[in-house]
Amino acid sequence: MSEPVLYRVNQGVAEIVLNRPEKHNAFNAHVIQSLNEMIEETANDSAVRIVVLRSEGKHFSAGADLEWMRANANADHQANLDDAAELARLMRGLFELSKPTIARVQGSAFGGALGLISCCDIAIASARSKFCLSEVKLGILPAVISPYVLRAIGPRAMQRYTLTAELFDAKEALRLGLIHEIVEETSLDAEVELFTRLFKQNGPNALFRAKALLRQIESGPIDDALVDYTTRAIADVRVSPEGQEGLSAFLEKRPAAWTLADGAAEHD
Repeated sequence: MSEPVLYRVNQGVAEIVLNRPEKHNAFNAHVIQSLNEMIEETANDSAVRIVVLRSEGKHFSAGADLEWMRANANADHQANLDDAAELARLMRGLFELSKPTIARVQGSAFGGALGLISCCDIAIASARSKFCLSEVKLGILPAVISPYVLRAIGPRAMQRYTLTAELFDAKEALRLGLIHEIVEETSLDAEVELFTRLFKQNGPNALFRAKALLRQIESGPIDDALVDYTTRAIADVRVSPEGQEGLSAFLEKRPAAWTLADGAAEHD
C-alpha cells in the first residue's frame, strides 16, 4: 500500500504530494498527520528554500474523506475536538511556514482543499479546475479553514460561497484572489518552476522576514507600534549579512551568493 502523502526534496525545493488519487486525494486523519509532520520537517530543514504542495491524479483534493467524516459523526465530542485541532494545526502550520509556498492545483478542489490553497503564498490552477466550499451541503461548516479562505477572497465573497456552496471555476477563483495564475494543465509544472526560479533569486532570510512583515501589517491599524515595527525591520535587514551581500551584489553587478546554491543563478 502506497503512502498517502509523499515528500521529496530536490535542489532546495520540497514537494509535499497528496497521493490518494483513487480517493480524489481526500483528507483523513492519517493524511492530516502526515502533512503536519512534513510541514514541520520543511520548517526545520535549512536545505529547503521553497515548498510546493501538489497532488497525484486528476484532482487536487475533494476535501474530507467521507469514511473519515462518518467515523467522526459516530465519535464523541472530545474526539471531534481533538480531530479538528489536528486540522487546525495543519492550516496554521502551512500558513505560518517561513518559506515560500506554492499550491499546484488541478481538477477539483473542494472543502478543506480551499484552506490548503489559501494558506499557500502562491496558487496556480489549471484552466479546468473547479472550486467549492461545500460544507453546508453536508450540514457542517468550513470552520477551521475559514480564517484563511476569508483572507484570500474577502468577506463578501466568503459569505456568498459559504452559504450557497455553489461551484465556481478557475476564472472566478482568479477574480476572487484565491489563485494567482491560470494555465493549461500541461503547463502547470512549468509555471511552478517559473515561481521557484523567481524565489531562488531572492534572499532566503529576506523572504522569511517579508512573510512575517506581511502577517504583521495585515493584522492591525497603522499606529505607532506598527511604524516602530516596520522601521526596526528594515534597519535590521540592512545591517544583516544577507542584506549586506544583496546590496554588494547589486552594486558589483553580480549574482548574490544565495542564487548560486543550486548552480542555477540568473543575472542580467
